[in-house]
Amino acid sequence: MSNELAIEKSCMSKCSWRLLPYLLFMFVLCYIDRTNLGFAGLQMSPELGLTASTFGFGAGLFFIGYFIFEVPSNLCLAKFGARRWIARIMVTWGAVAALMCLINGTTSFLVMRFLLGASEAGFYPGVIYFIGEWFPNKYRAGALSRFNLAQPVALIFGSLLSGFLISALDGVMGYSGWRWLFLVEGIPTVFFGIVTLYYLTDKPADAQWLTEEERTWLMNRLATEAAAIKGANEDYTIGKALTHPAVLALGIAYFLAICEGVYGINMWIPQMLKQWSGMTPVEIGFIGALPFVTAFCCILLLGWSSQKHQERKWHLTFALMVGAIALCSSLFVTGTIPTMICVCLGCGGMFSAIPLFWTIPAQFLTGTAAATGIAVINSIGNLGGFFGPTAVGMVRDATGEFQYGLLLIGVSVFIGAVICHVLNNIYGKKVDYSAIENEAK
Repeated sequence: MSNELAIEKSCMSKCSWRLLPYLLFMFVLCYIDRTNLGFAGLQMSPELGLTASTFGFGAGLFFIGYFIFEVPSNLCLAKFGARRWIARIMVTWGAVAALMCLINGTTSFLVMRFLLGASEAGFYPGVIYFIGEWFPNKYRAGALSRFNLAQPVALIFGSLLSGFLISALDGVMGYSGWRWLFLVEGIPTVFFGIVTLYYLTDKPADAQWLTEEERTWLMNRLATEAAAIKGANEDYTIGKALTHPAVLALGIAYFLAICEGVYGINMWIPQMLKQWSGMTPVEIGFIGALPFVTAFCCILLLGWSSQKHQERKWHLTFALMVGAIALCSSLFVTGTIPTMICVCLGCGGMFSAIPLFWTIPAQFLTGTAAATGIAVINSIGNLGGFFGPTAVGMVRDATGEFQYGLLLIGVSVFIGAVICHVLNNIYGKKVDYSAIENEAK
């Protein structure tokens, strides 16, 4: 093994072990606080008199606040540094998540969901940008896959924990279980937000936990790739990144293929299972975790395959097509078990597509323009988190069934898959990463 290759392997191993487990843990906290409403709704909706449409609207209102503050938040991240800004985001959203225990009616429910989205805005795209600042193209898809394992992990753990808390703490000190759920799951985020300020490192040049040779290798490789991307594409300013057609198209694709489906399903799974089978909250916690166990396995499998074959486009298209077909098929099956199999496969396809999706903007955006472009894509896409739960709730009120909502999501995922495939065809050919690898060797 050459000395250069040994430095590369050592550097990437240190970056992976130092950064990715903590980033994954942060995202687990984020996703639990974002989605525990699905379980809270089992008690909160009847206690506060919320209809399915109102609950779905409130669940989705999170993403309106997220959309409004997403780009400004990421511009602040680029200015103040990822470490400080991500820590600030975590403390703010953790406090709001805990204070949701004080909700006492429709108005306060809607206001707090909006504030939660506004306070969390910038976290996910900020971390995606941060990973791009540390992991070269060869390692980026693998790093993103491992980071995005946080979503199914959070939904598995959150499903089990939330099902337990809402039952075990119901009536303690005279308060309903859903109030304790918000309080107990929100406080840890505030604590680890403070920890983040001291643990993360903004950029490779500041990483004292790397040797001088490792820092030099990493900075040189990232600079070489950035120069290659700029050479193959126009040098985008922040303004151009905001309005670039590919950025807007990716935002629409993320809306259709990922966010509308992911949030349209995970916000409603507890109530779907309750309607289909009449299970207890603890039983719903166990069965409701199965789609996310499937998603966890699919992320690992496709991430490993994509990394091994250094191929992104067809892995992404395959994942989304499996998700679309599975969700559409739910309309044509009957019974809890066949329907849940469709939901499991749908979640597996959509979740495993997420890290592969985020390799597309890295093919034509760098630097501050990348931070801005990623924020735009994520903010547009996350509007799907508003329309998905809202649409499923409206369809449920209109038809009395959830399967028609799953069909709507399946069609949406299919359209998003087509857009992603076209954009991968356009931008996947512009940068010759193999030449960079050969030059490094």
